[in-house]
Amino acid sequence: MNPIDLYSPDADRIAVVIPSYRVTRHILGVLAAIGPEVARIYVVDDCCPDQSGALVRAECRDPRVVVVQLTENQGVGGAVMSGYRAALADGMRIMVKIDGDGQMDPALLLHFVAPILNGEADYTKGNRFFDLEKIRQMPAMRLFGNAVLSLMTKLSSGYWDLFDPTNGYTALHADAARHLPFDRISSRYFFESDMLFRLNTIQAVVADVPMDASYGDEVSNLKISKIVTEFMVKHARNLGKRLFYNYYLRNMSLASLQLPLGVSMLLFGSVYGAWHWVQAAAHGVATPAGTVMVSALPVLMGMQLILAFLAYDIAAVPRRVVQKKSVARAAVVVRE
Repeated sequence: MNPIDLYSPDADRIAVVIPSYRVTRHILGVLAAIGPEVARIYVVDDCCPDQSGALVRAECRDPRVVVVQLTENQGVGGAVMSGYRAALADGMRIMVKIDGDGQMDPALLLHFVAPILNGEADYTKGNRFFDLEKIRQMPAMRLFGNAVLSLMTKLSSGYWDLFDPTNGYTALHADAARHLPFDRISSRYFFESDMLFRLNTIQAVVADVPMDASYGDEVSNLKISKIVTEFMVKHARNLGKRLFYNYYLRNMSLASLQLPLGVSMLLFGSVYGAWHWVQAAAHGVATPAGTVMVSALPVLMGMQLILAFLAYDIAAVPRRVVQKKSVARAAVVVRE
């Protein structure tokens, strides 16, 4: 971890957002473990049936704690967005999201904040896959599911250098948060992946922070079998939007031609070759060499163009933080 700039104007305006739903066994311990570097703690009671908000009001004496009470259950994503809004309204500059079930160690908070304070990232997230020896304690099904979701998220978000997309230990700079459409971000379990897609649309810099996996007696409300199809559909939708936004609406480049041309040639060669192969097989004759070449050449060229597009897309991961862009825009306005 790089040294933290303690003289940064953001250093004393760090907030923690804790979505609270059926975490009454752990929430008080999580609050007690949050260090003095945090200025405000927002516990968002997502219409919890266990009344976790009331528990915090009654038992927690920390003056930094603010309970945000939601009248309707909005899901973990909706609860986090409500916490972000409250933090922005109070002038907080960095917002760290920690779950209330005890899985996320508050002692790691500075590791998530440091890249943002140092101007290296706009958004940081945990990565439980960094230490290969430590991930053996992760359940096999969750390990496989995260690997598949990571691949889909790389495609849909454009952040090819990230892993563990469903990790909910995150930190966000206020300058990036103000550009995000909170009302349009998925409010349920897809919200971590949807956040990455939205961050890419504003060209925010995102960084992984290594952390260990921790599993205790917490109860997960996420059912993998119920969300696989939903996640696949939403990832496909976000992929289409990202490609349109980045390569056709906001900018045009050689990659904007490579993708449609490559897909068209691949489809043409595949369909043309399959059709003539079926016809030849039905008549019991060999497919002419010329027909094979007319089919194979577009397939090979199409694959090369698609690979060239992917290379361009991987190299186009955002590298300049939004917070510096905001400062530059403000300076221009002052000079004018």
